[in-house]
Amino acid sequence: MATNDGSAVRVDVWLWAARIFKTRSQSAEAVRAGHVKLNDQATKPAAQVVPGDRLRVWKDHRYLEFEVTGTSKKRVGAPVARTLYIDKSPPPPPRDIFASLPVRERGAGRPTKKDRRALDRLRGRD
Repeated sequence: MATNDGSAVRVDVWLWAARIFKTRSQSAEAVRAGHVKLNDQATKPAAQVVPGDRLRVWKDHRYLEFEVTGTSKKRVGAPVARTLYIDKSPPPPPRDIFASLPVRERGAGRPTKKDRRALDRLRGRD
């Protein structure tokens, strides 16, 4: 059950309980890998989270930012999990940016020298 009494919870447990990560081991691994910042500081999985803390999480190739409003030691349902934080993440990039990138068909073989030079120009490796 979600508690708002200010009780401290491990950061990896909170990320799992708030449904940011699917499993507790995934949340602990993300923290160990440095993908989670607690109040703009690198942290360890056992660090304590209390309401008012800010978390910055690198997940799915973008940053997610949360302000902790409640804590829970158990995984809760999605509607309750959304009450544990305020999502302050920037909006995801528009999908049309990725649509403009050239795509090589699967099985097209190695790129020709001309194709490779075009890819290098696109990547800024003139």
